[in-house]
Amino acid sequence: MSHSSSNPHQPAVRPEDVLPEGIDSTAINGLTVRKGSVAAFVANALRLEELTEGTPEHAALVTQMRELAPALRTIGLLDVFRPRSPAVERILAEVA
Repeated sequence: MSHSSSNPHQPAVRPEDVLPEGIDSTAINGLTVRKGSVAAFVANALRLEELTEGTPEHAALVTQMRELAPALRTIGLLDVFRPRSPAVERILAEVA
């Protein structure tokens, strides 16, 4: 998968171009990225604000988000979107 926009004649990328039906993961720049990684990160980020820092539940979410962060960087998501939450931004910065 290329993030380059140097070919103006390239059609828009569709989900099935990145991950065909029946395939649950792909290797991008040497990192395995699972289907659902972005959705899982977003769900955890939204829930993070509901939990009290220092609790086991909060720690589990932060751990999972740290594990997912490299996938978000690899696919280029953080090149085009920035977190609105300072807590999420700190988690991503820790993994940079």
